[in-house]
Amino acid sequence: MLLKKYTSDWIENFIEIKNKIDKSLTGLKYRIEHVGSTSVPGLDSKNIIDLDIIYENDAEFEKIKAGLIEIGYYHNGNQGIEQREVFKRTGKIFDPILDKFTHHLYVCPLECKALERHLLSRDFLRKNDWARLAYQEMKYELAEKAGQNKKRYAELKELNVNKFIDSIIEKERLTL
Repeated sequence: MLLKKYTSDWIENFIEIKNKIDKSLTGLKYRIEHVGSTSVPGLDSKNIIDLDIIYENDAEFEKIKAGLIEIGYYHNGNQGIEQREVFKRTGKIFDPILDKFTHHLYVCPLECKALERHLLSRDFLRKNDWARLAYQEMKYELAEKAGQNKKRYAELKELNVNKFIDSIIEKERLTL
């Protein structure tokens, strides 16, 4: 099954990954946020932890990048989303924590639109059960329509979910 029932293990997994990354970035100015569906209590999701490393000063990016490379990540560019830099595991340096949990790692400046989108949608879904349940239902419908195929699910989600996320982001902005 593509989607899994919510588990608080996802929060613990995030904390383990975050703590491991924190050790490699000692002395740098940044913060790490748990984003995506696994960051929303009660929301069923794919078993993938999404993390955003956020920095304020542009000079910090190269230092963060160097720290991540040192522990076995490589920089995979922005994959078409401005200011959201993607990092993936190289497979060359094994780490019992970083290689235990499937995760997506992004590095973004504080003013990044993709970061804002992650945080606003996460916060709205955390505060509004109706939105969380509607989003979850939409995800299950798309997974079924995709025949539980990850690639097809991602394509369908990209096409169908953006309008919903845009609407809840606008609602979250109004509450700020």
